[in-house]
Amino acid sequence: MEKKFGIRVTLPAGDPMAAPHLLGPGWESFRWYDSAEARDHALAEMQRRVVYYRRGDQPSQILEQVERA
Repeated sequence: MEKKFGIRVTLPAGDPMAAPHLLGPGWESFRWYDSAEARDHALAEMQRRVVYYRRGDQPSQILEQVERA
């Protein structure tokens, strides 16, 4: 069974990590899950503040729910 529910991770425009010698301007990553509930739980966890970041730091990623047909 192919996993159908996913999270697409991209970088915002102008992000330093999108430099050609790092991840590149077209970088994206996907994480796939068996159910919408599992995906939504993972998304909520990914959106939480990361405890080891310095106070005021925010991850510079764009998280988007996606589904395969």
